Amino acid sequence: MSYESQKYRIDKTVFKAMKVEETDDHQVYWKNKSMKERLEAACYLINQFYGTSPQTPIEKTFFTKRKHVNG
Repeated sequence: MSYESQKYRIDKTVFKAMKVEETDDHQVYWKNKSMKERLEAACYLINQFYGTSPQTPIEKTFFTKRKHVNG
C-alpha cells in the first residue's frame, strides 16, 4: 500500500445530503490547510480517478510544437 493511500482514504459508501450552509464548512476546512496539503490531496484524488500513480509515465506523444508563422 502506498504512502498516499495510507494518508488519505475515500469511503465510497458514505454520502450525505447537505444544506448549502453546511457546504461552507468544507471550504473553511480546506482553506485552513496549507497549499502543499491541498495539492497532495488533489493529486491523490486525480490518481484515484484515473487509476494511476505518481510513478506513472506521462504520455508525451499527444502534444506537438511548431513555430508560429507571422504572416
